Amino acid sequence: MFLLLALLCACGNQAAPEAAEAVTFTDAMGYAVTLHSWERVVSLYGSFAEAWVLAGGTLCATTSDAIEERGLPLGADVAVIGSVRTPNMEEIIAAGPDFVILSADVSEHTALHTALSEAGIPHAYYRVDTYQEYLDMMRQFCGLTGREDLWEKYGEAVGREIASILEKTAGARGPSVLLVRAFSTGAKAKGDDNLAGVILRDLGADNLVSRYGSLLQDLSMEEVIAADPEYIFITTMGDEDKALAYMRENFESNPAWAGLTAVKSGNYIVLPRELFHYKPNARWGESYAYLAEILYPEIKF
Repeated sequence: MFLLLALLCACGNQAAPEAAEAVTFTDAMGYAVTLHSWERVVSLYGSFAEAWVLAGGTLCATTSDAIEERGLPLGADVAVIGSVRTPNMEEIIAAGPDFVILSADVSEHTALHTALSEAGIPHAYYRVDTYQEYLDMMRQFCGLTGREDLWEKYGEAVGREIASILEKTAGARGPSVLLVRAFSTGAKAKGDDNLAGVILRDLGADNLVSRYGSLLQDLSMEEVIAADPEYIFITTMGDEDKALAYMRENFESNPAWAGLTAVKSGNYIVLPRELFHYKPNARWGESYAYLAEILYPEIKF
């Protein structure tokens, strides 16, 4: 997916969208996308906005999370057109984009397909839950901008970093883990359907949801005690303080919590949002290294 035509290889180090031939590819939703220009780009997802900028592209508009969560230093000429969940269609059209970047995992984005198509605005959906999907996206973005130097820096170099980590952990006995996504009103165990779960799988960890399927529903103290993982990792959604308060009130306050193997060993760990909740982009290698150093303290990374 996301294979570019060979003509992109002929692009120089500087993009020249107005002179480029049309590029056609299939996006993450299975839609055929044809771009004639990518000079005025709108991203409705801060992570993808950052990836486009890393690839040497420029934005004419994006959503507020690009600033609030990614900290992108956007210029005064870049419009903020709502949030990830509430993008403003009128403002998207007013920005005059020739390419709109959206997330295939956000329902409010997928709902815009018909309106964007009827408005004649080229757009593509992306899904990045693994570092390979990140590499695929960056390969395409850098192909569009013609910046092979940035593909090497933010694409191939990231892949080599991760490959080195996986080579060192190959064959090691992975400890048992419980990955929990906590939010203000609940908590659920997660498998490899999110980036932290994918990394744990790649590192050879024994994620207990594979044996205790009921953990994927609303988490209960009884289930956690039965599984008794060696490590418990927490990622948070929404307000982190409220999510962690839920864990304290509903799990940590239980006297049996202190008897869990993970807790007794000091292996109850809240994962940093910038590496395990937001898409890490050029920091995928850091995400792998962070967990690898915890799971395999005997290995030097």
